[in-house]
Amino acid sequence: MRCFKALGLVLVAMFASIGAAQATVQIHIDLSTQRMQVESSKGSYSWPVSTARAGYVTPRGTYAPTGLQKMHYSRKYHMSPMPHSIFFSGGYAIHGTYATGALGRPASHGCVRVSPANAATLYKLVQEEGAQISITGSSPATRYAAHKPHRTNVASLHRPHRSHALAYGPGQRYRSVTSVKSWQSAPMTSPFGN
Repeated sequence: MRCFKALGLVLVAMFASIGAAQATVQIHIDLSTQRMQVESSKGSYSWPVSTARAGYVTPRGTYAPTGLQKMHYSRKYHMSPMPHSIFFSGGYAIHGTYATGALGRPASHGCVRVSPANAATLYKLVQEEGAQISITGSSPATRYAAHKPHRTNVASLHRPHRSHALAYGPGQRYRSVTSVKSWQSAPMTSPFGN
């Protein structure tokens, strides 16, 4: 009888650990739509994000969190605040941003930015349940940069030509002055030879 109870406890513990392992937060970031989908035991969420802007990269793939920091300051980018950071690949992280007006379009150096409130919610979920992070799609910044037409600044082509010099020095009409250096040595003398 005791053997059956012990076996029953072992089976319950085993199934509980399997259930706990499957209760990880599923985070999916779509670079194409600049959105994050979060599935957890506490609910589902969909939030706008900002990923890498043109010239930078947000890595694609599947990751597990490598570290959590309630408040991180980026030494690489002028001690910029990164509240509720969830690091997943080297220096890349999902973190809060105060530049909420840029959410929904590429704006970062590679990290995944979310609003401070959403970052706090996600941080708590990951702290409690763990997470799996998947990043797919192609960044709109890359697509737009590749297809952006070359534009010439038309306004600069229509500026009136200035006939007078912008610096103070002898012009061509001052024939007795042989160089700027000679004029600088005696600027009060008349350049007309008088």
